Amino acid sequence: MSAPAPSPLAIVDAEPLPRQEEVLTDAALAFVAELHRRFTPRRDELLARRAERRAEIARTSTLDFLPETAAIRADDSWQVAPAPAALNDRRVEITGPTDRKMTINALNSGAKVWLADFEDASAPTWENVVLGQVNLADAYTRSIDFTDARSGKSYALRPDEELATVVMRPRGWHLDERHLVDADGKAVPGAFVDFGLYFFHNAQRLLDLGKGPYFYLPKTESHLEARLWNDVFVFAQDYVGIPQGTIRATVLIETITAAYEMEEILYELRDHAAGLNAGRWDYLFSIVKNFRDGGARFVLPDRNAVTMTAPFMRAYTELLVRTCHKRGAHAIGGMAAFIPSRKDAEVNKVAFEKVRADKDREANDGFDGSWVAHPDLVPIAMESFDKVLGHKPNQKDRLREDVHVEAADLIAIDSLNAKPTYNGLVNAVQVGIRYIEAWLRGLGAVAIFNLMEDAATAEISRSQIWQWINAGVEFENGDTATPELARKVAAEELSDIRQEIGEEAFAAGHWQEAHDLLLQVSLDDNYADFLTLPAYEQLKG
Repeated sequence: MSAPAPSPLAIVDAEPLPRQEEVLTDAALAFVAELHRRFTPRRDELLARRAERRAEIARTSTLDFLPETAAIRADDSWQVAPAPAALNDRRVEITGPTDRKMTINALNSGAKVWLADFEDASAPTWENVVLGQVNLADAYTRSIDFTDARSGKSYALRPDEELATVVMRPRGWHLDERHLVDADGKAVPGAFVDFGLYFFHNAQRLLDLGKGPYFYLPKTESHLEARLWNDVFVFAQDYVGIPQGTIRATVLIETITAAYEMEEILYELRDHAAGLNAGRWDYLFSIVKNFRDGGARFVLPDRNAVTMTAPFMRAYTELLVRTCHKRGAHAIGGMAAFIPSRKDAEVNKVAFEKVRADKDREANDGFDGSWVAHPDLVPIAMESFDKVLGHKPNQKDRLREDVHVEAADLIAIDSLNAKPTYNGLVNAVQVGIRYIEAWLRGLGAVAIFNLMEDAATAEISRSQIWQWINAGVEFENGDTATPELARKVAAEELSDIRQEIGEEAFAAGHWQEAHDLLLQVSLDDNYADFLTLPAYEQLKG
């Protein structure tokens, strides 16, 4: 076989990284270039379609199931492809970025699946993008280890049969990779970089291990976006010469528009579909984003007041379980974001009980598995699902035909008996500044106030500030949400952080940048579609 032609892609503004030549081979970059050439124009069209749909929601303040796809929903004959053995039991899944220590800990965690994240839990520095790929390849060849420089503790993989199955999450359609450009200087979508490099290097390797290239698809807003992914999969499998249907994808239903197209999304991906996931934090962000100018009835209360028992959230999760099981797909529940405290047993006790109640509810509702953010939560979630599943790998036989969800139920935000509070504003500012500062340092998954926060929770924080100000919300203490109040709270938080961490650590961080960026995306009249777009412009590396 002749050597592949040099890739038409160029690496720009990037310092050389150790072992990058193992990932950025001519052959792998040629594959990414072909994905870009064939599919980026359609990606661009779909992003334009998102803007059109958002304008329609602003005009009508409503959503409905699609009349043009009613026949797909009414046709009871189609099912998604049967789950491969490695994805048949997904009762507990752990999430996290692909740094070296996390890779080992997640694979060793006892969870059935690890969501290896190049998206919301990873800040897309070139180092994170490339070395994350190195770490996954090393895990599959069992050539990965890690020694913590501070503690001296060493980490190594357990035997293969004890390791979690990897489901990799590439970036969403809206994010580009500025370090990889074509001959015209156009950046390649981050989704094609993450998917392409991972798939090209590992598809056959995973098949040899008895598993396969499995993916989580984030931020999907319509079945047409799922159709694009399916076409990418068909092309990719032919390109590397593996059987059609080898790829399996689980789609996060984390946008309000996708909630109205769950069946159509599964239908488009049916030969490659593994299931749907209830991505609760981004889902709330999407509701605020789409209905931000819809008036008082769409104003969300404090994030922590919107539990999964809220009527509109129950409608969403119950519809997801029913839809998945009707079509033979896995239904995967939401995130338990609590991070155990090494110092406060009482905090842990209260939080563990909340996690247990949440996972018990999901298992009893018919979910086949659920997410956790920390290894210490794996046994708690496992116990909840073991009680319901026993030795069965899943409960897809529970069809939940008792569930009937109307279009209006999914956006009945005013069915929740809670209002925004001043403390909610303070918390949104605190989480926003602290998360953005860490993100600008290259960290995408950050423990803040005993919760593992990622980009989705920062998106909710800034969206709620924006919505409350634009709706003129009056808090219980008599204050009204205004730009001036948000600036005052942000200035106080910056001062508190300086006092908390000391002058030296404050000066070494990105605190002023984070403060300014949070206020920019919270106060601008032109609401930024994603916080990570302006943040990426400031991200070094």
